[in-house]
Amino acid sequence: MPAAVQDSAGRRSQAASPALSTHLSLCPSLFQNKVVTVDGVRVKLQIWDTAGQERFRSVTHAYYRDAQALLLLYDITNKSSFDNIRAWLTEIHEYAQRDVVIMLLGNKADVSSERVIRSEDGEMLAREYGVPFMETSAKTGMNVELAFLAIAKELKYRAGQQADEPSFQIRDYVESQKKRPSCCSFL
Repeated sequence: MPAAVQDSAGRRSQAASPALSTHLSLCPSLFQNKVVTVDGVRVKLQIWDTAGQERFRSVTHAYYRDAQALLLLYDITNKSSFDNIRAWLTEIHEYAQRDVVIMLLGNKADVSSERVIRSEDGEMLAREYGVPFMETSAKTGMNVELAFLAIAKELKYRAGQQADEPSFQIRDYVESQKKRPSCCSFL
């Protein structure tokens, strides 16, 4: 079960589907199922999104404990949102499963004119914690599907890993997809 964690310092935004933005702004905690196809296999993701709100802080530990993957979001236009990422990662390492898949996402890439966090800063933080990184835009959908597909590929690989199978590397996959011409453009 992936969970999306966004710091409450940033305005509420969504990572599952741009069409749900109105619903998300009205709903304090969102549960959504998302199905993605990985190598011809349908993978069902259960997504819990608390947007990092303090009132859900007491239950996030339960989310961490049961999560197989965590998408950790910060708002590129809000410094305190980025500054709080280390605290979130500390909690994740304390309460989540040891092998939980973590991906760092810098959201609101569509408003780069308001940017206060450089992409390089997100990349450095991700490298420090050994997690993949990309910038997204919930508004335009930029890299949203790629983030979910990368997580689903990693989870599928782990579930069916054979001893003689080559290892799937989520960071390598994300980087290769970001370099493709059709990737990362604004819709």
